[in-house]
Amino acid sequence: MSLGIDLIILAAIAVFVISRLYSVLGQKTGTEQRPPARRMREAPARIPDADEAGEAEARARLRPAFTGPAAAGLEAIASHDAAFSPEDFTRGARKAYEMTVTAFADGDRETLRQLVDDDVYEVYSAAIVEREKSGAEPMRLARIRQARIVEASVDARNVGRVLVSFESELSDGDMMRQAKEIWTFKRSLTSSDPNWLLDEVSTAT
Repeated sequence: MSLGIDLIILAAIAVFVISRLYSVLGQKTGTEQRPPARRMREAPARIPDADEAGEAEARARLRPAFTGPAAAGLEAIASHDAAFSPEDFTRGARKAYEMTVTAFADGDRETLRQLVDDDVYEVYSAAIVEREKSGAEPMRLARIRQARIVEASVDARNVGRVLVSFESELSDGDMMRQAKEIWTFKRSLTSSDPNWLLDEVSTAT
């Protein structure tokens, strides 16, 4: 008899627990609203406006300040020509030196005309005539030992000048001679022509 009562009590407790769970959890009918989706934390990509793009381009063009004895003149040239680079200029000057010395040795006046200004051309042309009259062997470039910018400036007419010190070895086939010279290259910084011309040659001390 006692066992039967215990079973009835346990059954009543089970019914009570199930009814409470049903009332709390309810039934899933499929019509419940889903919780809102979580918003992404990252903001969408934004296209920069014109001012921001210009600032980015300007930052990309930032360069270290020029140094050395010619720094002030190089800065003045760069203020007129943002693409100016002393390294590129020196490489171009070495090439111009090689072409000019070779053209002078060959008596190639057409090439000289493209590389030097009128005053230097007249001097070189006269020297070629004298050499041809004497029958002397021309001195040819063996190698450039050094090329470095030693001075730079911009005058009131916006003409830029860059002085390059050259140390080279020249040979006439029999003897070798050391040459130390300062070549001055010039260019109008307001001109669309990017070429620099040889304006003066002097002996380096």
